[in-house]
Amino acid sequence: MMNLEEIFNRSNILDISFFNFRNAITACYFADRDLRILKINDNFRTFFPVLGNVSNVYFPNVLEQLGVEASYIDSFSDQLEKNGYVFIPHIPIKVEGDDRVFSLMSTYTKDTSFSYLNGVQGQFVDRTAEWQLRREREQLLEEKLRDRELIEEKTRQLERVADRLAKYLSPQIYSSIFAGKSEAAAPLARKNLTIFFSDIEGFTDISDGMEPERLSFFINTYLSEMSNIAIEYGGTIDKFIGDAVLIFFGDPETDGDRNDAIKCVQMALRMRERVRELEQVWHEHGISKPLRVRMGVNTGYCTVGNFGSEHRLEYTVLGSPVNLASRLQTAADADTILLSESTYLLIGDIADCHRMDDMHLKGFARPIGCYRLDALRGDDGGKGPMTRVGRHVAVNIPDRRRIREAIEELRSIEVDLERHLPYS
Repeated sequence: MMNLEEIFNRSNILDISFFNFRNAITACYFADRDLRILKINDNFRTFFPVLGNVSNVYFPNVLEQLGVEASYIDSFSDQLEKNGYVFIPHIPIKVEGDDRVFSLMSTYTKDTSFSYLNGVQGQFVDRTAEWQLRREREQLLEEKLRDRELIEEKTRQLERVADRLAKYLSPQIYSSIFAGKSEAAAPLARKNLTIFFSDIEGFTDISDGMEPERLSFFINTYLSEMSNIAIEYGGTIDKFIGDAVLIFFGDPETDGDRNDAIKCVQMALRMRERVRELEQVWHEHGISKPLRVRMGVNTGYCTVGNFGSEHRLEYTVLGSPVNLASRLQTAADADTILLSESTYLLIGDIADCHRMDDMHLKGFARPIGCYRLDALRGDDGGKGPMTRVGRHVAVNIPDRRRIREAIEELRSIEVDLERHLPYS
C-alpha cells in the first residue's frame, strides 16, 4: 500500500501546512526536529532584515545573529526539550538601531501522515508598543510613589512645625490660623474684651535662691496649670512675661460681653484655688515658701490683632483697658482678685464682691473704682470642675455634680490597687 508521503510532493505539503502563517502579522518560522529552518513568512524578513536568507540555518544561531542574549537562547533550548514548547514573553532585540521587544512562542509539531511535518513551529510577536506603555506606566507609578512619599514627608514636617507652633500660640489663634480664618495681614479690630492679668508676689525673691532645674520645674508647672485652666474656660492666652500671665476673653470668639466676663472671673477663681492645691507638690520639690498670686480683671474696648514687624508678628491686645487690668493686678494684695467697675457691672448680680477705696493708679488721671472678688454665688450651679491634690494622688472631677459617682470609681480603683500590693 502506497503511503501519503509518496503520493504528495514534499514541497507542496510544506507550503500548504505553512499557508495560515504566510500572511500573519507575526514573524513565523518552521524548522525540522534539528531546528534547521525550512520556512519563514514575509514578516519574518520584515521584522529582521539583517538576517537575509536563513533557509537551513540552525535556529539558535539565528537568535545569536539577532543579538539575543545567551540566557534567552539557553532558555529556548531548555524549555523546548523539557516541555515540548517555549514561551519567552520578553526578548529585547535591537533592529536597525531601534530597541524593540518581542515574545517568542514555539512548539513541536507532529503529523502521523507526513513525517517531514514533524518539526518546530514558532513565531515572534512584536510587543514593543505594549512594553513601552507598561514602562511608562511603571515610571508614572514610581513618580507617583515618590511624590506620595515626598508629600507624606512634607506633611510630617508641617505637622512637626505645627506642633511646635501650637506651643507658642493660644489654641483659639492657632485654630483660626490653620483653619484659614485669619491672615497675617488681617485688619485690626476694636472689640469689647475682658482682660486678665496675674503675677506671683515676690517671684524674684523666690526664684533667686533656686537651682535652674528646680526653677524650671516650678515655673513650668505653674504656667502649664494656669494655661490648662485658661483653655478650659475659653480664654485666649496672649503672653507670658516671666511669671506674669495675660489672657483675654471676647476674641477671636465671644459669647457676649457678660458671658465673657463671667468666664474670666470663673477662671481667676479656679486659678487661685489651683495654686493652693499645688503647694503640696511644690513643697515636695523643695519649694517651701507659699505661693501667692495677684490678679486684675478689667473690661473695655481694646484694639486686637497682629502687631509687629514684617519679620515677626504677635497677636495681642492694646489699649488703656489692658493697662488698667495690669495696674489692678499690681495694686492687688496677695491671693486677691481685683475687678474694675466695668467688669463688676457685668457680673455684680452673681458675684460676692467687696467695694474697695478708689485707687490712684499710674497712668490714670482720675481715681479708679474697683472691687475685690471673693466668690461667685452658686459657682455656675455646681457644674464647674473640682481638683484635689494629695501627697501621692491628684483627683480631677470635671463636673462637681458627679462627686458621688467619682467616689464610687475611686472605691473601685482602690480595690484594684490592693490586688497589686506587695506581699509583706
